[in-house]
Amino acid sequence: MGAIPEIDLSDPAVVSDPFTVYGRAREQSPLARLLKPGLGPVWALTRFEDAKAMLTDVRFEMNANSYVRPDVPELQQQENIQQVDGPKHARLRRLVSPPFTARRTAEFRPALQRTVESLLDDLAGQADGEPVDLLAHFARPLAVHVACELVGVAPEDYDTWRTYAEAVAVGYGPEFRQAVPGIARAATETVARSRREGARGLLAELLGTDAEDQDDRLTDAELITLVWHLVLAGQGPAHLIANSVEILLQHPDQLAELRADESLMPGAVEELTRMYGPQVLTLPRYAREDVEIAGVTIPRGDRICAVLASANRDPRVFEDPDRLDFRRPPGRPAHLGYSHGSHFCLGAASARAQTEAALSTLLRRFPKLALAEGDTLRVPNSEFWRSTALLVTL
Repeated sequence: MGAIPEIDLSDPAVVSDPFTVYGRAREQSPLARLLKPGLGPVWALTRFEDAKAMLTDVRFEMNANSYVRPDVPELQQQENIQQVDGPKHARLRRLVSPPFTARRTAEFRPALQRTVESLLDDLAGQADGEPVDLLAHFARPLAVHVACELVGVAPEDYDTWRTYAEAVAVGYGPEFRQAVPGIARAATETVARSRREGARGLLAELLGTDAEDQDDRLTDAELITLVWHLVLAGQGPAHLIANSVEILLQHPDQLAELRADESLMPGAVEELTRMYGPQVLTLPRYAREDVEIAGVTIPRGDRICAVLASANRDPRVFEDPDRLDFRRPPGRPAHLGYSHGSHFCLGAASARAQTEAALSTLLRRFPKLALAEGDTLRVPNSEFWRSTALLVTL
C-alpha cells in the first residue's frame, strides 16, 4: 500500500468534483485521512469491499457524536435513529419501518404519481417561457410532500416544512439558524395535533398501538425526534432527482436511450444513484477497539467513514465504473448509495419510487427539457454532492 493520502475537505475541488478527488485517492490507497479545519482527522475507506465490510463490522459503532445535531435544547432531547446501534437502533427501526417497506411503497405509487403530475403543472406555470429552478419548484416540494405524507404531518403544514427543508439543505446562514427552533416547535405541534385530532401516516401506527409492552411505545420526546428527523432526512430524493436530471441532460445519448425505452428507468435510477448519488460520505463511526484495516491500525475511539463517491466507482468491483450504463446488471453487486447493513437507508424504496416517477413524467411531459445557461453551484458541504439550484428550460 502506498502512502495514505490526506484530503482537505475545505478544498473547493472536493465539493465540486469529489469523484475525481476520491478516485485518485482510491487508486493510491484503500485508506485516506480527511482533514477539516476545527475538527480532528477522520479515516476514510475508498474501496468498495473495505467500505462494505466496515459498514457491518460491530467493532465500529454509531453514537451521539456521529450525527451533529443543531445546538438547540429542543432538538437535543432524544437520540435519533441514526445515532444509535444495537438493541436501541433495532427497536426504533422496527417501530418506524412499516410505511417504508417495498410493499407499502408500491401501494403509494398512484398517489405519488398524482403529486408528480400536479407539481409539474405548477412548474410549467412558474416557467412561463423562462428558465425555472427544478430543485426549488419540483424536486424539493415532491420530497417534502412525500416525507410529510408518510410521517403524518398535516397537509396545511407542508409549506412550512418545505421552508425548513430548504434552510437545512444549505446548512448555514441566518435562515438555517432561524429554522432550527421552528423545526422543534413544528415537530412538537405535529405530535400534539395528532393526539388531539387523530393521527395520519406513521404517527397513526405509533400512536394507535395498544401494546402493553413499553418497548412497543415511543415517548413524546422520541416521537418528536422521529418527526423532525424523518421529514428532514426524507429530502435526499430531491437531490437525487436534481442530480439525475442534470446528468441526463449532459449525456444526450443515454437520455435518448431512456426516452426510447422507459423499461430502462429502474436500472437508470440505480445507475444514477451509484454514480451521482447526493451522499459522498457516510456518517462517521467510532472504533470500539483497535482495528486493523489494510495493514493499518485504526486506534480505539478514532472516527472512520466510507467514501461512497469512491467505493461505488471502484474498478475492482464495477466494470468500466465511470461509464453511465443503464443496462448494467442490477445488484451485481449492489452499490452502496443507500449505505449497507443495519443502517441501510430506511427510505430507499421511497427514494427509488420518487426518482423513477419524477424522471419518467418529466421526460414525457417536457421533450425539449434542457439545462439553462450557466454553471451549477454546489452546496459547500463536503459530505454531499448537491446543487443549490438547477435551472432548466422546459
